[in-house]
Amino acid sequence: MNPSEFSKSASGRLIQTDSGYWAFIPAPLPPEVQWSPKLVTLLSEAERALAQLAEVGQSFSPTRISVKPFVRQEAVISSRIEGTRTSLRELYSYEAGHLSFLEADTDAQEVQNYVQAMEYGLERLETLPVSLRFIRELHEKLMRGVRGDIWTPGEFRRNQNWIGASGSTIETARYVPPPVEEMHTCLHELEDFIHAPSDLPLLIRLGMIHVQFEAIHPFLDGNGRVGRLLISLLLCAWDLLPQPFLHLSVFIEAHRSEYYKYLLAVSQKGDWEAWLSFFLTGIREQSLEAKARVKELVNLRESYSQQLEKERTSERLMQAIDFIMDQPVLSVRQLEAGLNLSNYLSAQRLVAKLEKYDILQEVTGQARNRIYQADGILRAILEPIDAPNNAF
Repeated sequence: MNPSEFSKSASGRLIQTDSGYWAFIPAPLPPEVQWSPKLVTLLSEAERALAQLAEVGQSFSPTRISVKPFVRQEAVISSRIEGTRTSLRELYSYEAGHLSFLEADTDAQEVQNYVQAMEYGLERLETLPVSLRFIRELHEKLMRGVRGDIWTPGEFRRNQNWIGASGSTIETARYVPPPVEEMHTCLHELEDFIHAPSDLPLLIRLGMIHVQFEAIHPFLDGNGRVGRLLISLLLCAWDLLPQPFLHLSVFIEAHRSEYYKYLLAVSQKGDWEAWLSFFLTGIREQSLEAKARVKELVNLRESYSQQLEKERTSERLMQAIDFIMDQPVLSVRQLEAGLNLSNYLSAQRLVAKLEKYDILQEVTGQARNRIYQADGILRAILEPIDAPNNAF
């Protein structure tokens, strides 16, 4: 790490360790924010878009079940930023057992771990606030049984790490986070900031927390994914969203180089305005996109209801539709278990009826272990939609 790249306005201080390398210690939050007209406008737009998404999301379903496609898409994209290559369809197929031949440490399992960490975090929020313990528990769920398993899941690092290009050393790294002793101090300061009363708008606080967590980099692996999980979970913990419909990772992946540039610029130059502008733009654009997708799913469900209303078993078929809205790639066994049906044949009849209406399509071409896919639902989740230009 080159000390000359850190200006006098850096958001922390550099130290030279006994081993001779330089490391960065981020200053406690909050920094002084320069409220430019641009930042004020972006904050207002992001808050309004998020409130609109919350309103639509609240009316969509009173349970978390209906948010599953959004959670899984966030898991896919957030994990892709770290190098995995599993698509949403592949994740659903993996969950349906169609890809059970894959080893436990495959990309699909890593993405599934992200889903489990999100679902665990949502449930854990009912008994434990976002805290250092909460963060460690998330990390354990995220990293258990995959390639990061050797990097002490659920434990803060005991050794120095660094961020840089492949093959870089601690001396040539682009960024070196705090040494272990200073790391623990920074983490406790971050925890205090999360819980301390503040006049700062919640989205501004959230943007600051994300930067600070990534600057501390408290785990040997998985820091980016845990940091993005915390964004979704804090939006719910602070009642800004009823469920994690927002997947900011889509915006981050589309602007990955800018994301890392702005994070580093906070540390090196104290450029909070550029980062917060980027962050708020992402919140605004992904809120608008998620709102459009929620509405599309609501309309699609209504369309299915109209198609099936004359069927003798229309009530049971709509229960199947609700299950498929959550699980658009599935097996008959999954539907049987999901609806708590008395036998396999009952689930098979429902699937056959939904095939008749072209709501489900069989995708394996096999006689056994067949997998069905709801193309309409997947299109509503995945296909590009018209949204405002997300330039920043």
